[in-house]
Amino acid sequence: MNNKLNHIKGDIAGSIGDLGTFLPYIIGVITIGGMDATAVLFTFGLMYIFTGYFYRIPVPVQPMKVIGAVVLVSGLSTGEIAASGILMGLALLLLALTGLADKLALLTPKSVTAGIQAALGISLALLGIKFINAEPLLGIAIVLLMFFLLGNPRVPAALLVVLGGTLISLIIHPELRGLTLNFGLNWPQLVYPQWQDFYRGFTLGFLPQFPLTLTNSILVTAALAKELYSDKAIKVNEKNLCFTLGVGNLLSMPLGGFLICHGSGGLAAHHRFGARTGLSVIIMGVFLVLTAIVLGPSSVKLLELVPQAVLGPLLFYSGIDLVVNIKGLDSRNNIYTFVVVLIISIAVNPAIGFLVGLPLIYILNKGLVKP
Repeated sequence: MNNKLNHIKGDIAGSIGDLGTFLPYIIGVITIGGMDATAVLFTFGLMYIFTGYFYRIPVPVQPMKVIGAVVLVSGLSTGEIAASGILMGLALLLLALTGLADKLALLTPKSVTAGIQAALGISLALLGIKFINAEPLLGIAIVLLMFFLLGNPRVPAALLVVLGGTLISLIIHPELRGLTLNFGLNWPQLVYPQWQDFYRGFTLGFLPQFPLTLTNSILVTAALAKELYSDKAIKVNEKNLCFTLGVGNLLSMPLGGFLICHGSGGLAAHHRFGARTGLSVIIMGVFLVLTAIVLGPSSVKLLELVPQAVLGPLLFYSGIDLVVNIKGLDSRNNIYTFVVVLIISIAVNPAIGFLVGLPLIYILNKGLVKP
């Protein structure tokens, strides 16, 4: 009984463990990109619920980061965003239905996925430090507090930090207290991309995002799930991840949603802060759906109350967790490939690290070059 209660407490706390990655992009595409808050939160919430029910472990639901950055910098329209999401959904569904996802997984050695995983972990930790610098006193205090809280599985560290840190921020910044929320019943508005939307959706959205989705959301997430959850992660394979993302994006786009992915950083975050079952992400999904329906466009104001000094420590510890969970690099060739992929993934991007790592490990194992 006590063990079950501890799992439930962990799932509740771990449900918000991925806010550090989730909130900045979601708030950005709504406030700067002009997307409808109701549609974005509603579709993410539905995907969270479905993912938790299907996988039975806390597989994350995140906004696609490259396209998120493009929306903020290049100003993709809602039609162009929908077009890029439809293309992404079709491509991922094709990988799942043809079996290419499984074949790609068999061709990708541990050293390559581990290098990408470590690069993503370091990148998340560095982003966390950047967020902490926004309010260093509060941020560093939360980092130190979490260091002690995370050692006690009975304490919902992420939940305490998000609620407590937000409350402290409201006390420090009285100008944030004048929040007005508009209650009512709100529903997503349908979006119909035009043929001309597919050009920019393909060139600015799909093309730069697809390689990162393939490496981080599919290959690395499947590998990390097995490390963290072993037999419980039996459904979290490359084919299923492609399928759920393909279907999820195809269904979300007409509803005005933003592109969805399963990130390894989010998986590490949910696990680090106590989540162990699909209940964790279902809780998050229900919260997002209700927030979207009840608060509609004003819901983003509620999300903006969580300060960067709170999100930073969540990102920092999630990133560290991605790195320390790497195992199985048991040969000189694997370690050498791991280091090369890690450096290239950070310096350029994970897709290039992947393309360099595959032939490199083959060359090393054949003895054509000795490290």
